[in-house]
Amino acid sequence: MSEKTALTPATHTTPPAKFSHGVKKGNILQVAGQVGFLPAAPGQAPTPAGPTLREQTLQTFANVKAILEEGGATWDDVMMMRVYLTDTDHFAEMNEIYNQYFEEQGLKEAPAARTTVYVGLPQGLLIEIDALAVLS
Repeated sequence: MSEKTALTPATHTTPPAKFSHGVKKGNILQVAGQVGFLPAAPGQAPTPAGPTLREQTLQTFANVKAILEEGGATWDDVMMMRVYLTDTDHFAEMNEIYNQYFEEQGLKEAPAARTTVYVGLPQGLLIEIDALAVLS
């Protein structure tokens, strides 16, 4: 049986509760919901990348990618992504940002399956994303 390993990249602070930013067991890697926080120095509170959906979405992708890389995965290994938005009016803009981002990533495999849901997040946060990757 393979060991379960917590993943915390250098760009991430310790989670605020008893959970891991990412967990890898065997060839499965689960990335916990990430938001658009900029990397913070130890002991400093994280802050959002900016007030816009674009700024927060791009930083959220960077945060998810950092965990994937920490676990030896790439976007091509991602099977499923969940996008959590706070405002239904942001769906079209998020899709535009999402499509452009993944076009720039140069995926070699089929894109991940995706679900988008609408939620409440702490004030100022507009988007959260989690991901499930399966490594070869």
